Amino acid sequence: MSDGPHEITGTDTLRQIYDQPAETTQKKILTRLDDHCRRFIALSPYLTIASTSTSGTDCSPRGDEPGFVKVVDDQTLLLPDRRGNNLLDTLQNVLERPQVGLLFLVPGLNETLRINGRARIVTDPEVLQSMAIKGRIVPGSAMQIAVEQVYFHCGRSILRADLWNPDKRVGRDAFPLLGTVLSDQIAGVDAEATNKRLETAYTTNLY
Repeated sequence: MSDGPHEITGTDTLRQIYDQPAETTQKKILTRLDDHCRRFIALSPYLTIASTSTSGTDCSPRGDEPGFVKVVDDQTLLLPDRRGNNLLDTLQNVLERPQVGLLFLVPGLNETLRINGRARIVTDPEVLQSMAIKGRIVPGSAMQIAVEQVYFHCGRSILRADLWNPDKRVGRDAFPLLGTVLSDQIAGVDAEATNKRLETAYTTNLY
């Protein structure tokens, strides 16, 4: 697609459309975790992590019991890598470019917490054991993230989405099961068998 008259290609033009950020907005960007950040992370069961490499950009979900991300100190986090699809998109990106962006959510709260930093993959047995589920299901690795920027994001996007409203929850019958989707996308996939396998993965084989 070629550049058009209604496309923005420069920062100066972009700034003509938007106001300058307020002084408080600029000052709220911290370089270390304070007590509020620590508390929010301890309450959070879900985050997304963005990473990039020369082959592209990825944004992946991570979820577990609240507090699954460990705060080591004011500038260091540990994020366990649980059982997944084994594509390893995020981990491979980190090996090439360590910069990552995290967005923490807490169900019921409208604000989110954004953290940007540099990650490295660690496999220290003592570190991994500290993040074991039920003391025995140890993650394959963990990301140690050095915090560079951290700040709270206002709740307008979640309020606009009405995200936590139970009356807005989509029923399971509103969208096909993943096995059914995959059978439509990939020749030879058995929808019923895949749905049964996923049900096991979601329950007895969650970890």
